[in-house]
Amino acid sequence: MTLDALEQQIEIANPQHPHCATVLALDTSGSMHGDKIRQVNEGLTAFREDVLTDELARKRVEAAVVTFGSHVDLAHPFSSMEAFAPPAFRADGSTPMGDAILKSIDAIRARKAMYRQSGTDYYRPWIFLITDGEPTDMHPGDKLWDQVVAEVHGGEAAREFCFFGVGVDPANMDILRRICPPERPPVQLRPGRFRAMFEWLSRSQRHISASRVGERLALPPATGPDGWAEITTG
Repeated sequence: MTLDALEQQIEIANPQHPHCATVLALDTSGSMHGDKIRQVNEGLTAFREDVLTDELARKRVEAAVVTFGSHVDLAHPFSSMEAFAPPAFRADGSTPMGDAILKSIDAIRARKAMYRQSGTDYYRPWIFLITDGEPTDMHPGDKLWDQVVAEVHGGEAAREFCFFGVGVDPANMDILRRICPPERPPVQLRPGRFRAMFEWLSRSQRHISASRVGERLALPPATGPDGWAEITTG
C-alpha cells in the first residue's frame, strides 16, 4: 500500500485509547451466492451493532474489509465501528485468496504505521479470513503460495497479527489448514452459523478492548480447535 493510499484512509478516532484493528478478508466469489453472501452481509451488520453496545469497545475497535471474488479489493478502509458501513456485497468471480491475504497483511502494516505516527498504542491486530472454496490464484509449491504461507506464518510468529481462518462448506480445509499458522488451525463453520460467528468475533473484540496491551487473554468460548482459546494482545 502506497503512502498516498495510507493517507487517504479514514483518520484514527479516539487516538488516546489503544486500538484493536481487524481486517475481515471475505470470499465474495460466485460460490458464495445466495444464502451465504446474505448471511455475510447480515453478520457484518450484527458485528458492528454488537461492538457499539460496549462503551469502551466503540472507542477502541476498528475494522476494515478486503473482498476477493471477481477481483481483490479493499472494500472498506479501517474506520471506527461508528463509521463502519461496508456495502452489501454480491458474489461473483473466482477465488483469488492469495492476493487477498497479502492485501490484508499490507492493510494491517499500513494501519500500524499510522498508529505509530499518531502516537496511538495498539493491540495485536487480527486478520479474519472467511472462504467457502480454495485459492484459484495459487497452488501449493508455486511462488505466490510460498510467499503467502511465509507471510502468514512469519507474521504470526513475529506477533505482527493474529490470523484466523474459517471454512464454509465446501471449503478445502486441508488447503486452509496449510495456510493458517500451525498454532491456530482453521475452523469449519456449520451451516447457518454465520451470525453466531460474527457475534463471537464481536465478543472477542470487546474482550480485547477491555484488556491491557500485551496481556495473555482467554477468548470467549467457541466451537473450534484449542488454538482459538487464547491470544496475546500485543
